[in-house]
Amino acid sequence: MSSALHALLRLTLTPGLGPILIARLLAALGSAERVLATKPAELRAVKGIGPERAAAMAKSLPESAALADAELALAAKLGVSIFAKGAPGYPPLLAPLADAPPILYVRGSLHTEGDQAPDRYPLGIVGSRACTHYGTEQAERFAAQLAAAGITIVSGGARGIDTAAHRAALRAQGRTIAVLGCGLARVYPPENEALFAEIVAGVGPRSGGALISELPLNTPPNAENFPARNRIISGLSLGILVIEAAKGSGALITARVAAEEHGREVFALPGRVDSPASEGSLELLKSGGAALVTDPTDILSQLEAPARHLFHDTHAARYTPMGDGDELFAPTESLADMLSTSRPAAKSVGEATLSASQRAILAALDSPLTVDELAQHTASEPAALRVDLTVLELRRLVARSGPRIARTRPG
Repeated sequence: MSSALHALLRLTLTPGLGPILIARLLAALGSAERVLATKPAELRAVKGIGPERAAAMAKSLPESAALADAELALAAKLGVSIFAKGAPGYPPLLAPLADAPPILYVRGSLHTEGDQAPDRYPLGIVGSRACTHYGTEQAERFAAQLAAAGITIVSGGARGIDTAAHRAALRAQGRTIAVLGCGLARVYPPENEALFAEIVAGVGPRSGGALISELPLNTPPNAENFPARNRIISGLSLGILVIEAAKGSGALITARVAAEEHGREVFALPGRVDSPASEGSLELLKSGGAALVTDPTDILSQLEAPARHLFHDTHAARYTPMGDGDELFAPTESLADMLSTSRPAAKSVGEATLSASQRAILAALDSPLTVDELAQHTASEPAALRVDLTVLELRRLVARSGPRIARTRPG
């Protein structure tokens, strides 16, 4: 454990210091070690600190060394890694944000750096805890298809939509990240203990993911933790999908932060116009705060531009007032191309994880067929067929040649 991380951990365990103030202290003094060594008279000159907070820090900091030692010992016991902002392993989409956590606690596997990282292209899925059957069904549909396509599903580990999204991603042998509103030594909600264990362990060669929190390990699931947790879901993701949200839902907070503060894509699924569970989602769509989606392929097509910028390390430029940023490079890579670099090639993945309908499509492609011909051969509904074809294209098991679809051959 480096002295720099130990010093930063001490700051996060000091009462009264949050991400913004810690960032200001680091900007003013250069490092966490220097902050710890600075006298209160100098600390109070930092914006937002002032005399009272500087005195409180001076009183609390001596105890923070023992707290940090205990925190590190518990992290080692639980198999939790701790990543500092700016250090290797800290998610690159989250790091540039003003309110990014100084440290992240991670249990499981989190791989977001590099073109071949399995968690390079994440999507947040959020919605109501008290969701309807329709909400659960749609969360599972979108999460499963997108996870199968190579998108990492990010959600909050809560009851309802979050749980449905996490479970569906794992069933599709994809990856998922749960951002928790408590410390990783706690389990909340308690009924998700087995789900969280499954996320950490994984159930297949491409599945699994991570549990993440910015909170000290023994922090209980207090209500005030959850709004702050939502900004991490947004910050980790290329976009946010609101499945079902009532008025005042925390999912709407996530959507607002994603659009207004983080410059992320925001999508929403329409629900019943007479259902209170969909009032927030419908208002979001009516106000223009989200793009309407009805199919997982809608998400893939609209994520292509931000994913391409991330692929070329120009993601920040996408939100700079200099046009849409797309002129920075020719759009030669599709999202399928980029996703293919972040997981094994199709020939090594094989067809074992395909659904029955996807295997039926491959079986029908003895010769190239149009989409209409495929629909007749497989008796598939057009919407379901489009999703399956997208998955097969992303896995490079089929390719388009004009209006026809052809099965690729291992080479």
